[in-house]
Amino acid sequence: MELRHLRYFVAVAEERHFGRAAARLHVTQSTLSTQVQNLEREVGGPLLARTSRRVELTEAGKLLLAEARRALAQADRALSVARKSVNGEIGEVRIGFSGVAVLEGVLPADLRRFHRAHPRVELLLTELPPAAQIQGVRDGTLDIAYSADFDIDNVDDLVLTRRVGTSLSIAVRRDHPLARATTVTAADLMDEELIVVAADEGDETLLARLQISPREHRAGIHLVSGSLAVLALAAAGAGVAVVPTPTERIALPDITYRPLHATSTGLDVVTLNRSDELAGPVRAFLRTSAAAGSPRVTHRP
Repeated sequence: MELRHLRYFVAVAEERHFGRAAARLHVTQSTLSTQVQNLEREVGGPLLARTSRRVELTEAGKLLLAEARRALAQADRALSVARKSVNGEIGEVRIGFSGVAVLEGVLPADLRRFHRAHPRVELLLTELPPAAQIQGVRDGTLDIAYSADFDIDNVDDLVLTRRVGTSLSIAVRRDHPLARATTVTAADLMDEELIVVAADEGDETLLARLQISPREHRAGIHLVSGSLAVLALAAAGAGVAVVPTPTERIALPDITYRPLHATSTGLDVVTLNRSDELAGPVRAFLRTSAAAGSPRVTHRP
């Protein structure tokens, strides 16, 4: 039995006339009659009682009509759901992000534009270190990553788009000596316990970004899981937090921010996604974010 057999039968049952049903379906009357007869053979008995003027339903036909209507409605609903998913109208988008993507406004702006256009798509957000975001996109537990560009050199299998550049600052307790400095350089950090959001091999990545040799740095590096944890430890006097400059928008009672002046201390906010993405909602999100501005795609596998 095919869906078209049910559609033909329902049309005849509702019109009670083969000619009107054939016109409604845009098929010939002989084609319609043949398809209904095929359905009756498959059922094993008559569904319609034909007269010269009308068509009446048999008892089996009445039972089949109710079930056929339900089956056709469910099939139409299934097709509609599939189309909406392909078009990105329903479903979900799983996003991993670093705090800097929020503070720079890149992620909130993309979320706002997408939600306005696709309000029925669920947006699932998780703050993660860069390495965990990359792994999540690779293994399919995340769809898109919004990351700082620490430790993202080996991503040849993903599409990497640079969204915005930013600089670095330090966050310290108000009573820390560096809180009184006008400017801070990498040399000023040689004897300081540094606090930074963890990336894979994040301590070496940070020191390389600051152009500090690990052998020259005489204190330790404290790796933590998120932006607020960095500031909490700095406020507790546990060390000097190295943070993206937009973090200065977070005002805490015991924290002072100072700009960090050193060679190559900037960083980029980047997005990462799979090049062979098939999910409709994710593809729609990528189209929306790409249309919002002029991101630079620096790598596409």
